Amino acid sequence: MSNSGTPLVELKDISIAFGGIKAVDRVSVNLYPGEVVGLLGHNGAGKSTLIKCLSGAYKADSGNVYINGEKVVINNPRDARAHNIETIYQTLALADNLDAASNLFLGREIIGPGGFLDDSKMEAETRKIMGRLNPNFTKFAEPVSALSGGQRQSVAIARAVYFDAKILIMDEPTAALGPQESEMVAELIQELKKQGLGIFLIEHDIHNVMKLCDRASVMKNGQLVGTERVANVTEDDILSMIILGKNPKDSS
Repeated sequence: MSNSGTPLVELKDISIAFGGIKAVDRVSVNLYPGEVVGLLGHNGAGKSTLIKCLSGAYKADSGNVYINGEKVVINNPRDARAHNIETIYQTLALADNLDAASNLFLGREIIGPGGFLDDSKMEAETRKIMGRLNPNFTKFAEPVSALSGGQRQSVAIARAVYFDAKILIMDEPTAALGPQESEMVAELIQELKKQGLGIFLIEHDIHNVMKLCDRASVMKNGQLVGTERVANVTEDDILSMIILGKNPKDSS
């Protein structure tokens, strides 16, 4: 991954206000293919509000969104999906009583020549995409309610990737997961990077940012404190940015 050329995504001078109070104030961040950018900050810092203008949940009051260098308008989640943007929420949008294939194709089922669901093709396609992402996944016939947290994440990510997601927004994907499940998600993220996807990772855990991200963008009180390559900062540097709202690099 190299921060050169045209960004996959650029949020430029984004401002969003509620009741006259700016939740996001002229914030600019970008993302390149095969890169993970962590968005950090305390509750109310504005990171989730900022990224919701990319997912289509909110509309920016000012500023622009660029995808591959072209300005786009995202008014709703359907617009986001049309630009190959998918969001993986903490509360996964999965139907607990259905298996992996049924969840992957939920709302976009494959219909055979006779007008009936083509279950065998949907299962075959699910096995194919899961083989790329998580070769250890074997529980194709079980309802997702019986799967572990990491396996459920695998299903949600497989659904996004199968339908041509190029940009993923992941909201604290390892929250409430144990070490083994968190490692499974970390491996999924590494595989997505290899396949050229770009990921915005909303996080509170600095350790996860240092482990999973290429760059970290810290917000405080709706403003961007700074964006730094993870390799060039320490956890204490990031903590200082979150708490003090000041980038230690600015004083060096």
